Amino acid sequence: IQKEYGVQTTTNNLEAVTNSDIVIYAVKPQIMAAVLNETAEKLDMSKLVISIAAGVPMEAIESCLNKELRLIRVMPNIAAAVKEAATAVAAGNHASKEDIELAMVIFDSIGKTVFIPENYLMDAITGLSGSGPAYIFLIVEALSDAGVKVGLSRQDAFFLSAQTVLGAAKMLMETQEHPGQLRDRVTSPGGTAIAGLATLEAGGLRTTLIHAVEVATNRSKELGEMMIKNFSNNCPVDPPA
Repeated sequence: IQKEYGVQTTTNNLEAVTNSDIVIYAVKPQIMAAVLNETAEKLDMSKLVISIAAGVPMEAIESCLNKELRLIRVMPNIAAAVKEAATAVAAGNHASKEDIELAMVIFDSIGKTVFIPENYLMDAITGLSGSGPAYIFLIVEALSDAGVKVGLSRQDAFFLSAQTVLGAAKMLMETQEHPGQLRDRVTSPGGTAIAGLATLEAGGLRTTLIHAVEVATNRSKELGEMMIKNFSNNCPVDPPA
C-alpha cells in the first residue's frame, strides 16, 4: 500500500492517530473500548473521528472518552466490497457541516451515502440497509431454487435471478420512479407477472419484509443499549483530571 499509493503505514494505533487529521475506527464493537483507550490521549477537536463500529452509539464513545470530539458515526453495508454500499452518516454535536461533507466524500468511494440528521435513526438504518443485503441474498436464493424447480440449470437460475435483482435496482436508481409505477410496466392484464405477484401478496411477502426490518431495528436498539452499559461498566479510559 505504501509503495502503490505513497501513503504512510504503521501497525501502531497510537502512531496512526497522532499523524492523522481523520481517524476512522473500523473495528469490532467488542474491542472498541480497548482501542479508544489505546489512542485516547491523542484524540481532540483538531481531528475528525469517524466510527464504523457496528452497534456502538456515539453516546457510548463520548461517555467513554469524556471529552468533546468532532465525531461522526457511519453505517455502511457488505456491498462496500464491490463499491456499491448503501451508507448512512450521522453527526455528533461537535461535527461541522464540512466534517459531514468530508465523511460523505470518503464513503462515496465505496458506494452511495445519505446523511441522517437524527442520530437515533441509525438503528432503523441497521435494520434496513445494514441488514438488507441478507434479505436480498435470501430472495435471490429462493428465486434460484424456483428456477431449478421449473427446469433451469442451477448456474442459469442463479445468474438470471441475481441479474434480475441488479437490473431492477438500477432501473429504480436511474429513473427515480416509484416502484409501483415500474411494477405496473411489467404486469400485463391477465399475464404471468400479475399472477406471480398475486401469489407473493397472498403469501405475505410485503408484510414479512416490513416485519423483518422492524424486528432487526428493535434488535439493533437492544444491542446498542447493551453496548452503552458495557462501555459504562467496563470502559478502561480514565476521565481527564
